[in-house]
Amino acid sequence: MADGNNNQALQKLSPNRTLSAEQEALCARVLQFCQNHVVSGHAVFVIKGDAGTGKSIVINKIFNELQKLSREKSQPNALSGTKNYLLVNHPEMMKLYRNIAEKSHYVKKKDYERPTSFINAMHKTGQVADVVLVDEAHLLLTKADKYNRFVQDNHLEEILKCARVVVIVFDDKQVLKFKSHWTEGDLESILAQKHVQTFHLQNQFRMQASVQTLEWIEQFCKKTVLLVPYDPCFDLRFFEDAQDLYDLVCQKNAEFGLSRMVATYDYPYRLDGREHFVTEGRFHLKWDIAKPESRLPWAERADTIDEVGSVYTVQGFDLNYVGLLLGPSVRYDAQADTLVLDPTRYEDSAAFAGRKGLAQPEQTMERIMLNAINVLMTRAVRGLYIYAHDPALRARLGQLRGASMVG
Repeated sequence: MADGNNNQALQKLSPNRTLSAEQEALCARVLQFCQNHVVSGHAVFVIKGDAGTGKSIVINKIFNELQKLSREKSQPNALSGTKNYLLVNHPEMMKLYRNIAEKSHYVKKKDYERPTSFINAMHKTGQVADVVLVDEAHLLLTKADKYNRFVQDNHLEEILKCARVVVIVFDDKQVLKFKSHWTEGDLESILAQKHVQTFHLQNQFRMQASVQTLEWIEQFCKKTVLLVPYDPCFDLRFFEDAQDLYDLVCQKNAEFGLSRMVATYDYPYRLDGREHFVTEGRFHLKWDIAKPESRLPWAERADTIDEVGSVYTVQGFDLNYVGLLLGPSVRYDAQADTLVLDPTRYEDSAAFAGRKGLAQPEQTMERIMLNAINVLMTRAVRGLYIYAHDPALRARLGQLRGASMVG
């Protein structure tokens, strides 16, 4: 396997990594914001940006600098002795952050928490944190979830009660469940009485793709299938056979490392401890298997080349090459020249649980499905390989690729 240190997510999110000028400026701005408002409180800094713009890299860099200012005794400052936390509602990302803490002089594993654990602890002790950073804030719950021991109405509302300054990373294109149903309007409503600053990261750092390829993916996730652009820097291909696709992913994994299969949630899966499989013709591979005890996240484990990842195991991670199976819920309507999403074929029942109170549940279902496709399509650094279950979509993608090659 070629999974060298430079490929590992731990290195990519390292606070010692060199940032772009845009990212460095943002870090400095957020740290100054924290110093200015840590006493007065009621302040929120919102970091926005599409997948791959480096949001998690920035938030971890900020947190490392924040804890350095808090724990460095030789140079007193406005943040000296402050109690600060980084929250993320994503078990795989939590593993990554805690692994990073092992190599940090200033950050400790206990500084990273899941939102519910943090909220419950703060309410129990009556304490208020000074600065709380929230990565992947679009995964915060927007309703009670007794299964996960969250009894209040909204994660963010409770976090705001438990901290003087809150810094959140937010992308509404990555909302994946009814119980984490966020829109820009929802966010603005909750922050209405706070002092708020916002910064939108613009530059793409993950995908080594042209602007035209990024636009092709963006439009696909809006149900429009465009002519496939020629891109010498990013390997975008479509396959007639899923097994052929997998064989190439295995080859790329042997050569470059961190290459994996992923799929839309259109194949049977249950949380019953058993193996469940994704089957497309000759292709037959088991779904990702949760291993909470594993030190490494799914995307980093060598054995997961023999599994198919879901949107929940790869969200937030980089992969060199991605083999994507678009399952039965994703179809192409030739007459209308558009994608059609079929929620009845979507096997992720948990995503659609808790529709009570939603004004337009059918539209939200479609939005969640398109968001999931967006997350899966934007994991790849070097190349994206796609197989479509729907024959009409498979044929259309082949036609558009052929037309671009001719043109």
